[in-house]
Amino acid sequence: MLNQLKHHRESKGWSQGELARRLGVSRQTINAVETDKYDPSLPLALRMAKLFEVSVPDLFIDDWEPEE
Repeated sequence: MLNQLKHHRESKGWSQGELARRLGVSRQTINAVETDKYDPSLPLALRMAKLFEVSVPDLFIDDWEPEE
């Protein structure tokens, strides 16, 4: 899964710590999501999308393709 979290965070001029504070999570969580080491829970993904005023699919891009 690809994500646009870092792009949106930097466009607001926020550090990882600031974004973490606004979302009520640790800075390590933000770092893990940005580096694709951790997929956020659905509630966290929804809060992130709401904070950046985008849809979840715009923030997290699933590159999975079904087998034929």
